[in-house]
This record gives sequence, C-alpha cells and structure tokens, in this order.
Amino acid sequence: MNKVILVGRLTRDPEVKTTQSQVEVCSFTVAVDRRFKTASGERQSDFINCVAWRQQAKLLGQYFQKGHRIGIIGSLQSRSYDDKDGKKVYVTEVTVDEIEFLESRKDGASSVSDDRSYSAPAPMSSNAGSDSVFMPTMDDDTALPFDL
Repeated sequence: MNKVILVGRLTRDPEVKTTQSQVEVCSFTVAVDRRFKTASGERQSDFINCVAWRQQAKLLGQYFQKGHRIGIIGSLQSRSYDDKDGKKVYVTEVTVDEIEFLESRKDGASSVSDDRSYSAPAPMSSNAGSDSVFMPTMDDDTALPFDL
C-alpha cells in the first residue's frame, strides 16, 4: 500500500504548466509541522514536494496561494532524470489524488468565487496533553474503543 496523507501550508504559489500533450501539471511544496518540539521548544517542519495533474492542477492554480492550509491524499513516487551536466538526479514527491480546502474564506485563505465555505472539521483533542496520541474516553470499564 502506498498512501500519503498531509496537512500543511503551501510554501509558495502553485506553479501550473502545460505539457507538450496539453495536460496541466502543478508542482508545489507543502510545509508540514512535526508532532514534537525540539529540546529548545521549537516546532520543526518538513517540506514535501508535490505534483498534481489535470483538474486538480487547474484547481490548485486557481484557488490556492502561498500560505493557504491544504489537505492532500496521494502516493509517494520516486523518479530520476539526467540534468544538463549528465548527472543523475533523484526526486521523491507526492503524486496528488485528492485535495481539500482547510480554511474558509472568512479566514482569508480562499478566493473561491461562489458561496461555498471550505473548512476543516474540529480537531480531535486528548485529555493527556498536546503531544500524546489521541485516546477516546471510555464511559465504563466494559466499553471497547470501537463501540458506538
């Protein structure tokens, strides 16, 4: 199984190009915060290169900008090519299958031209602290975590 789920912010405006066969392709980078802070209390981020094709490429170019919060579902892909000096370059990137708006227009993050509002569901929280794994609260000792 090859599945990647990312939530982060765009580090630059999405760059949409058209291939020789007239297919739109969009490349962009998403900054994803790591779960834990460093010893000095700072939060680090990973910068993940992504590529989207066709309709999603158009959508990204039209509605997303640097700093917008985005959710991505896709797959990890590795490829290589020879640069202009003949040196082999290896690239690992996420090929996008689905994208989600994670901020509403009133948050100043989307310029969608209709009246739809795109927002993320409220995050799940834990009673044990912000850096711990989410564990559901049990009402009694006999309940299983997946009981409804």
